[in-house]
Amino acid sequence: MLTDLDGYLPLDLRPPPGAFTGWRIRLAAKEPEVCYATLVRSDIPAEQSPRRLVRDGCGYDDAVALSGESRAASPPMRCGLALAYAAWERHVVAPAALRRLGSPVVSIRTLGAFACRDIAGSAGRRSQHATANAVDVAGFTLKDGRTVSVAGDWKGDDTKGLFLREVRDGACGLFSAVLSPDSNAAHRDHLHLDLGPARVCR
Repeated sequence: MLTDLDGYLPLDLRPPPGAFTGWRIRLAAKEPEVCYATLVRSDIPAEQSPRRLVRDGCGYDDAVALSGESRAASPPMRCGLALAYAAWERHVVAPAALRRLGSPVVSIRTLGAFACRDIAGSAGRRSQHATANAVDVAGFTLKDGRTVSVAGDWKGDDTKGLFLREVRDGACGLFSAVLSPDSNAAHRDHLHLDLGPARVCR
């Protein structure tokens, strides 16, 4: 079904996301070849990353590293997650930075994507990080030299705080799960973005 859909109506992430973009990204994530073709079609620079043999629920075989735009290079992440991340950066982060802060974002600071570990506070339930299907974003650097930190600026009522909450809200239509400092103490210093089965935005 997905291959037929991609053949008739190829997913292209150059235009702004629509109501079904997040759903289509999740479908593309299930078929690596469709996902890789979408990266190319959408002018999203990426290099395939060496696979990590899956053991004990940890590893991946379809990861890519994004580059270009406001990235020196992203950590390796599953291809579907990379689609959502690139669309978020292009259509949510970039315009929000110009509107709220008056300066483009030149880099996004992440805390990584892959980590062989369980969900915080759970016993035996692997995190989406265990398969590089989640990325944690800690802050942003602007072209004018200013920085925006989730840890330091989230609660502010100034433009930085408004920017952070706007990019969190905008992520919810593209990713499956979005967790911010509003969710719990474990996310006090970053935005957790993943493409797992659970749907949550807080």
